Amino acid sequence: MNMQPPSRFPSRPAQMPVSFDRREMSQILSVYGRMVAAGEWRDYGISNLRDVAIFSIFRRTAEHPIYRVEKHPGLRLRQGMYSVVGMDGRILKRGQDLRTVLRVLERKLIRAVDPD
Repeated sequence: MNMQPPSRFPSRPAQMPVSFDRREMSQILSVYGRMVAAGEWRDYGISNLRDVAIFSIFRRTAEHPIYRVEKHPGLRLRQGMYSVVGMDGRILKRGQDLRTVLRVLERKLIRAVDPD
């Protein structure tokens, strides 16, 4: 009878949390910086969870996020792994390309100029 000692390591490696890479963070922070300069946004938070990474955008620190930029790698082959979600939970834009998805936030910078 050949019994092996119990292994200290799990049979499969623990899944690392999903996170934004340097290029993705650069794109997100570029939009975020312009909106902060325009006085629209004031704070942000980042959550790295098992299935999703979330960049939450706040108008004020103590509020609920007004927007969330989410990365769902599991949706990569379907609707696209990037999405922008509004305060009410509606998906405002979804796609494969982060820069394209973030354009929905940049529209907030375009304002009508009063011709006085």
